[in-house]
Amino acid sequence: MSRFGRLTSVWIALSLSACAASLGAPRPYPLSSDGWTPQVAELRSVSLGLPGGTQLADGVTFAGGLQIGAAPTSPLHSLSDLKLTGDGGFVTVSDTGDLVRGDIRLDARGRLAGLDHFRSRRLTLQDGAAISDKSDGDAEGLAITPSGDLLVSFERRHRIWNYGSLSALRTRPTPVRSPDFAFTENDGMEGLAIAPGGWRVSGEAGGVWDCSAARCTGVSAPPQTPIPDSEYRITGLDRDPSGAGWFVVQRLYRAPIDMRARVRRMAPDGTLEPVLIELKLPGTTDNFEGIAAETRNGRTRLYILSDDNFNPAQRTLMLAFDLR
Repeated sequence: MSRFGRLTSVWIALSLSACAASLGAPRPYPLSSDGWTPQVAELRSVSLGLPGGTQLADGVTFAGGLQIGAAPTSPLHSLSDLKLTGDGGFVTVSDTGDLVRGDIRLDARGRLAGLDHFRSRRLTLQDGAAISDKSDGDAEGLAITPSGDLLVSFERRHRIWNYGSLSALRTRPTPVRSPDFAFTENDGMEGLAIAPGGWRVSGEAGGVWDCSAARCTGVSAPPQTPIPDSEYRITGLDRDPSGAGWFVVQRLYRAPIDMRARVRRMAPDGTLEPVLIELKLPGTTDNFEGIAAETRNGRTRLYILSDDNFNPAQRTLMLAFDLR
């Protein structure tokens, strides 16, 4: 989100301390005629940074991290959410209206080692035209339904659209039910995930709803005073693969450089459980807005993704963690 573009050069100096050797460019994806455009990125391995910055709950272990670098005009910037596709791949969306896919590469120990086959395409409006206006294309949330349909939530012009299957995306998306709430322009539906019988939505400044084709029902009412940027706000949401609730990523920003992130479980009633992962300076941290969960080798694997706002003082990071 653009309000976090105010970070200073101090942030750069602190961030670089967490970088390791460059992994080079991932393998390119073959040209195709299905509407996806191959993209190139430079990857760098990252650690959790300096001691004192990261706090992990018992049973949580770090499983690798990557920084994604790309040309200034590449669509591999300002990525706002993250979901896994079930075939070793991932999908993410940007707040400028791009949809991005890629493949996750693990090493022999199952740790995050690389990302391959980046490709992108523009999201479209209901008339089939490619999104060209920021106010139309500020995509913030993703969910993949049990039938394989891709749901995208937008802010500024608040709505949720169904783009159909990832293997055969519709150029004319269909609106689906979203909360009947007056979100402010830049504080919309940041969290979106599947839920029993539909999808769960969380507002950045507060509020949780469960929606279906027929209606949206309030789970946790938005507070009378919206949660400010300087406090933890939910910026990403995904279903716990065990079915026992959800995982959320939260972000806090206090000018000029205090950026923090947390990962917690959310109970069915919207209650947030104790912190599992906390990231802050002097460790590796940034503007985390995406989260995805899967079961791997009997454990829950979490991936979180940061939004760099097209700002050279920020980074696009993907970090992996395992929960016992």
